[in-house]
Amino acid sequence: MSVQVSQDFHQVVKERHSVRYYDPSVKMTRAELEEILHEATLAPSSSNLQPWRFLVIEDQALKEKLLPIAFNQKQVVDASAVIAVFGDLKWYERGEQIYSASVDAGYMTEEVKQQFVGTAENVYRNMDEARKKSIVHIDGGLVSMQLMLSARARGYDTVPMGGFDGVKFKEAFNVPEHYENIMLIAIGKAAQPGRPTVRLPLDQIVSWNEL
Repeated sequence: MSVQVSQDFHQVVKERHSVRYYDPSVKMTRAELEEILHEATLAPSSSNLQPWRFLVIEDQALKEKLLPIAFNQKQVVDASAVIAVFGDLKWYERGEQIYSASVDAGYMTEEVKQQFVGTAENVYRNMDEARKKSIVHIDGGLVSMQLMLSARARGYDTVPMGGFDGVKFKEAFNVPEHYENIMLIAIGKAAQPGRPTVRLPLDQIVSWNEL
């Protein structure tokens, strides 16, 4: 399937809606999913340590296995895939790999790299668990939103899902203990358009210079 990528950011943002009814006959290719995931990972993260991890569930039998864990939300089995987004609570252990690649690319000096590696090892490693979870949830939210916009730019639809049994999900899909559940994202082609929604006016949610 050839997918036209939209270059109009404003159109993409306005057309993105949470879609819960999908055409089960539409199967996305692995290449398409990889392109979307790659664009998603261009999102910012704390110290560029990229704590996000993904499990792409495209096999129909596995989607059926997920269905009761996700409280029988039909999009789980009808969408082309369900992408589980996690935050790796040991994300700082990738610091040496990430920053060495930055040195090789000419983006930072060896001296700066050592400073960043030191921060990753000494600051993040010794944080309390609540702070670690807060960081991976923030970064997981950023990458998830970028994933959904990338999908929309390619004409695909998504819906983020927090409604699932996290404990059962980890057990059923052998998720490592140090992976924090962020959300599930169903992705595919809408069988019905997402329901229009309204947003609060800016004067109710925005303050300028002081609250």
